[in-house]
Amino acid sequence: MRRKINLEGDYDFFSGQKIGNILLLGLKKNLMFQVTNLGAKTMFLDYLDLVSGSDSLKVVVIWGYPAKTGRNEYKEFYTQVIQSILDVNAVYKMFNAVDQCILKIIEMSQIVIHADSGNVLPLFLNISLACDYRIVADNTLFQNPCLEFGLVPKGGGAFFLSKIMGSSKAYEFLLSEEDIAAEEALRLGLVDKIVPLEELREAALTKAEEFACKPARSLKCIKRLINFSLKDLLEYLEFETDELTKMIGPFGDGLTKDIR
Repeated sequence: MRRKINLEGDYDFFSGQKIGNILLLGLKKNLMFQVTNLGAKTMFLDYLDLVSGSDSLKVVVIWGYPAKTGRNEYKEFYTQVIQSILDVNAVYKMFNAVDQCILKIIEMSQIVIHADSGNVLPLFLNISLACDYRIVADNTLFQNPCLEFGLVPKGGGAFFLSKIMGSSKAYEFLLSEEDIAAEEALRLGLVDKIVPLEELREAALTKAEEFACKPARSLKCIKRLINFSLKDLLEYLEFETDELTKMIGPFGDGLTKDIR
């Protein structure tokens, strides 16, 4: 029996809080592990459908989990894959869940703001790049531990980054193992605003209210027009999943080489 979903509620790896015509969608810890759970994934995607279909909402603020472990969480996940604690099918499920989440955000009728702080893995960066506006705290560090495992980030990173910063800079970014601080991320166009950590919630809500005071039809139309150039994103994500699955599957050697 399916669990009933409401806009406002506390669920396995996310929560929802409605403030007028704004929804705060908070992500919880261990998201990488949670999305391999079919029930949890289905609930989250159903929730995004519920949000998108709500005429009472104009803006959604996706709130990153503040106490993320960053690089260590990524290492833990793929170490378990390597040691066969999780099989390749679990990783494929995660890839598929990420794809669906990215597409849902792009297709949502509301303006979507991403607010984050602390350590940010490529997965969460890519989710933020699918959003319409990005605001981070001044303690934010974007980390890329993928190369340690001979992998590349999942979630449309190469697609979005090449459009934001051009192919050459995207190569540099994706092949770098250096942490990117908030100020550098702003310079590169990865985020739109930086605020002190203690002001992040207020700043995100203020920006959401600025969007929410505009006519709903205008917001929806502008979002659709701006995202028209992303119509080939689905094809890209499918290709990306195929390529990454080969890297970690029985015929791939990316993980095996780095673990020896």
